[in-house]
Amino acid sequence: MDRIEEVLEQVNTVAIAGHIRPDGDCIGSCMGLFNYIEENYPAIAADVYLEQPGQVFSYIPGIEKAQTSCNPDAVYDLIIALDTSTLERMGVISPCFARAKKTVCIDHHVSNAGYADVNWIQGQASSAAEVLYKLLDPEKISARTAACIYTGIVHDTGVFQYPATTPETMRIAASLMETGIEFHKIIEESFYQKTYIQNQVMGRVLAESIMLLHGACIVGVLKKKDLIFYGVKGHDLDGIISQLRTTKGVEVAMFLYELESMNYKVSLRSSGKVDVNRVAAYFGGGGHVRAAGCEIKGTAHDVINNLTLQIEEQL
Repeated sequence: MDRIEEVLEQVNTVAIAGHIRPDGDCIGSCMGLFNYIEENYPAIAADVYLEQPGQVFSYIPGIEKAQTSCNPDAVYDLIIALDTSTLERMGVISPCFARAKKTVCIDHHVSNAGYADVNWIQGQASSAAEVLYKLLDPEKISARTAACIYTGIVHDTGVFQYPATTPETMRIAASLMETGIEFHKIIEESFYQKTYIQNQVMGRVLAESIMLLHGACIVGVLKKKDLIFYGVKGHDLDGIISQLRTTKGVEVAMFLYELESMNYKVSLRSSGKVDVNRVAAYFGGGGHVRAAGCEIKGTAHDVINNLTLQIEEQL
């Protein structure tokens, strides 16, 4: 697949979807493709499915059209999954995926083994949004679409600071800026700006974090009762793992929060020496060499011990 047009031929209905607990790259790439199809292929009836996006992304053009549930009996001519590495991480469109006449996966996770009819996976790309951009006709990308794709790139590159950022990434960002988007507001409002409660939660995690493996690993934990106390959800915790990783001397940062009793969502970040995708994959997760995640059942103590063993082997 060189262009998205190749999979849109003879398609009347298309559904666009991302993964569970969507982040900025997932939301940006999904909404970018949705706007692109709506604007350039009016004959195609397009739907976009995302679990409830955070309020921080309310500026994204067309976000009000994102559906948070689907008719399990719906049959689409085409379903396109973005930024979703496995079927198990498929979001609200999951019940319809197997019945679609054709499926496509556009992704950048090295752990993605390819689960769709057509798989376009670029493991070295900075983001799913960057992979998507290369499939679109630059002449047909409006400011609406550009704002979405720029959001995805900004979030998965940490505002162009992560190692996956390349000169090509910067050239793509520049071309998106040339459409007239308010790029500075996108960065400030969706990446840096935090609510008072979000800052309180981050402060608590940082204050209570612990150092392991002679200072090579830092760990932050939030229990379910803490999430309830502060009134926050998963998407309110963005930025905590990145802040932990910046601690001097740390090779691996680990942040876990309790989804349900004895079930933790784990985020891992590496400074380079440890392949955290390998660590996450051991526990059924995945991601990238320097950024990955998984879910593990057990007490926080058990989860940390099990992860630390895998990290220590590589160190």
